Amino acid sequence: MILAVPHEEIVKVILLDIEGTTTPVEFVYQVLFPYARDHIRQFLEEHLGAVRAEVEQLRADHEADRKRGLNPPSSVEESPSSQVESVVTYVHWLMEQDRKATALKSLQGKIWERGYQTGTLRSEVFEDVPRAFARWRSQQRAISIYSSGSELAQELLFAHTAEGDLRGHISHYFDTSMGPKTSPESYRRIATKLQVPGLEALFVSDVTAELDAAQSASLQTVLCVRSGRSEPVAGAHPVIHSFDEVFPSDNF
Repeated sequence: MILAVPHEEIVKVILLDIEGTTTPVEFVYQVLFPYARDHIRQFLEEHLGAVRAEVEQLRADHEADRKRGLNPPSSVEESPSSQVESVVTYVHWLMEQDRKATALKSLQGKIWERGYQTGTLRSEVFEDVPRAFARWRSQQRAISIYSSGSELAQELLFAHTAEGDLRGHISHYFDTSMGPKTSPESYRRIATKLQVPGLEALFVSDVTAELDAAQSASLQTVLCVRSGRSEPVAGAHPVIHSFDEVFPSDNF
């Protein structure tokens, strides 16, 4: 099946989600998240001063959660060691809820950086991703990423794939500093950053709520349903199962 994008001829930018779209969900939840959880305490003990901004933001997030009645774990910060313990406990709590907190994502990216540098981590992308990137670039279409993971985490993932460093294909990275992925305003901000009208950008994701938000901001949208995932009920977004279906070319 070849995807028919309503306004294919005007698409200048392909904006991609990561988890479940370019990269298996299992890699994120079974490799990256456990690695960050296992190494957060050691990382903070060694680099607490260097991540002061993230710690301060987590403190503010904790207070906001407390005021909202979400019952976050108690915080004790009488000494550096107790501060580390409080941050570790809160970070674990956030991860258990799969929260997309910007400070949490920033810390995770910095922890993963060490894992990639030592060779402990090697990222995964679906097999159609490298050839799709090359194809779209040959068509003069820019490729950008929008993920809840930090910009650093995104770059690290595409730099350390089994297929090599894919960063040369990617022009921009966007994270939750642009806003929630389910907010139309986030996609308007991204379109402004990319300097394109909404219709000239195609957003590909495996999450319908994100696509709904992007569509509300006038972006074109495609729902990516990878092998092994539940087939959605027919909706407002064209469905693909592989990037091979998006702007195919005889040369690829």
